[in-house]
Amino acid sequence: MGRLAVITCGPAHAPIDSVRRITNFATGEIGTILSQELAAQGFEVVCFRGEGSTAPTPEGVEVRGFTTNESLAHGIRELQRAPDVIFQAAALCDFEVADIGGVEIKNKLTSRSDQLVLTLRPAPKILPTLRDLFPVAKIVGWKYELDGTQTDALACAYRQLAECRTDACVLNGSAYGEGFGIVLAGGGGIVHSTDKKSLACTLADRFAARCLNQKRHRSGGLFTNARRAR
Repeated sequence: MGRLAVITCGPAHAPIDSVRRITNFATGEIGTILSQELAAQGFEVVCFRGEGSTAPTPEGVEVRGFTTNESLAHGIRELQRAPDVIFQAAALCDFEVADIGGVEIKNKLTSRSDQLVLTLRPAPKILPTLRDLFPVAKIVGWKYELDGTQTDALACAYRQLAECRTDACVLNGSAYGEGFGIVLAGGGGIVHSTDKKSLACTLADRFAARCLNQKRHRSGGLFTNARRAR
């Protein structure tokens, strides 16, 4: 059985009523590029792709759709076997609708309604749950930071590493600056990538090699190489 990589990408949405939603502008492009790069390196790839993604659908991999944070969480829990590596690149909802001005919505808000106030509450997060689900997997999260300095953005990435027990955090956004920073856990430093293609290549090269070495170690193979790859 080959190595399994799971990639999440594209936007989630939080329903307001049966026809309206809160969402974001994520395209799913990084998921397409990374899926195809990992497939080229011999991984079996499952790509969870948010409804509303506008980038081309990755070819040669298994693509599964999702809509909300919960539908993605359910899909991950239903995987038939544990992945060797997970790239959590989906742009999930930070908030969901808790109340619409005290109005009970059975189907669709009427346009005849007076002004309504949406009350939002924090949405359940997926990344903090992955380590307990998959204790030995390599897990890579994402942070998109717009406000503050690069130092502030890096502090957010290091906080994610600590709180979610992940192996790396891909950092981008205007607070970080041009390109992408792969912030590595355990004092591994920061690897910079200039664009999405080079980011995908770097992630695939780094984590494909580590997963391969871990499999050799678990099957009685090259223990020394597995240790050095950490």
